[in-house]
Amino acid sequence: MKKIPLSDGRYALVDGDDFDFLSQYKWHYNKNGYALRNQRVAKNKYSAVYMHRFICGLSPGDGKIVDHKNGNGLDNRRQNLRVCTKTQNQQNQKPRHTKVSRFKGVGFYKRDQKWRARIVVNKQDIELGKFDTEIEAAKAYNEAAKKYHGEFAWLNKIDAEDAV
Repeated sequence: MKKIPLSDGRYALVDGDDFDFLSQYKWHYNKNGYALRNQRVAKNKYSAVYMHRFICGLSPGDGKIVDHKNGNGLDNRRQNLRVCTKTQNQQNQKPRHTKVSRFKGVGFYKRDQKWRARIVVNKQDIELGKFDTEIEAAKAYNEAAKKYHGEFAWLNKIDAEDAV
């Protein structure tokens, strides 16, 4: 593993086999959390080339998506990258941090004073049930994510003290 410096002092992780080739370019960090470079496509016209897509040999506009398995957009080691569908990439997204729950797929149902777990499969919401605790709901989501999303499932991280 080697580090490619980015323009703002951050760095991208890459495999040693890719380092020399990638190092010949000036890479930047963008606000979405990825490493990219600008490539001239015409006079005064540039196109963004994302490092993870470049490593996977994908072209801009080809409709393909590269997923970072661990959710870190700057970890561009080949073992962390996989070409996938948009749906698969969304399944592997980190949870949105809300005031309601710290877990993905979990919300509080005020009317019943219960925690609710749900998951989206093929653009359809599947209700997983209502639970007394946020942890129980998070566990239910994790089981469903493994079942429906397989290797692309982003599982809630439940601490040992939470699981008691």
